[in-house]
Amino acid sequence: MTITINEDLRAYIDPLTEDEYTALERSLLAEGCRDALVLWGDLLVDGHNRYGICQKHAIPFNTMQNTTFKSIDDVHLWMIDNHLGRRSVSDFQRGVLALRKKEIVSARVAQTQVQQAPAVSTTSDTPVQSESEPQLTREAVARAARVSSATLGQIEKIQKTAAPELVGAVKSGVISINAAAAVASLPSEEQIAAVAGGKKELRLAARQVREARLPPKPKPEVEPLPNDATPDQIEIHRLMQVVAELTEERDQLKKKVQHLTIALSEARSDQ
Repeated sequence: MTITINEDLRAYIDPLTEDEYTALERSLLAEGCRDALVLWGDLLVDGHNRYGICQKHAIPFNTMQNTTFKSIDDVHLWMIDNHLGRRSVSDFQRGVLALRKKEIVSARVAQTQVQQAPAVSTTSDTPVQSESEPQLTREAVARAARVSSATLGQIEKIQKTAAPELVGAVKSGVISINAAAAVASLPSEEQIAAVAGGKKELRLAARQVREARLPPKPKPEVEPLPNDATPDQIEIHRLMQVVAELTEERDQLKKKVQHLTIALSEARSDQ
């Protein structure tokens, strides 16, 4: 039997961690390969890790053909749905997979509309609808990923603007999706530096980004001087006013720098 490995297909789903791979290998050695490998012709679709372990240890395995596949997009959609149903997949991974599904389905709908367009009267104002595959809404994608729409938006932002090091930190659980989406607003070099600094530095970077987006704090007020204030009290009061003004100016400058940094990073990501 000839089984072909497509490296792009193998990499389409995040690889197992070292611990997960070890556990799978131990299970196959103890119980054998109980689940059949899924093929499309001679192309391996599901079971890359099992196939590799079975080959390594000469463990017998079975295969099954999925005859519903008509294109590589069908294969991708099947792989996505298959992994979305697994409990071991993280929220971030589910979000990424669901967004991939949305991209594939949206492209199919657009292609169908283009193909159907010539058959529609040019005088009709009714948009062409795909009869075979409905468009996926953001809410539907979020439900498929079992996350909120807000979390899905954060995952999408991480995909678009996060440095690979930051994405790796999210996948490994070093930083939450919420915090990573905030850090992803920073320039790549600052993201990388934050990741290198560990959890504490990442949390600090996320907090600074969030604070930069908050409305300005009310200006601190210095208590008025009493009518019978002594010269020392007057001088202390003056110095307190100076400190309050300088503190306010410092906070505004810090916020301005943070806003400019975020805006610059977002502008670069849109290019």
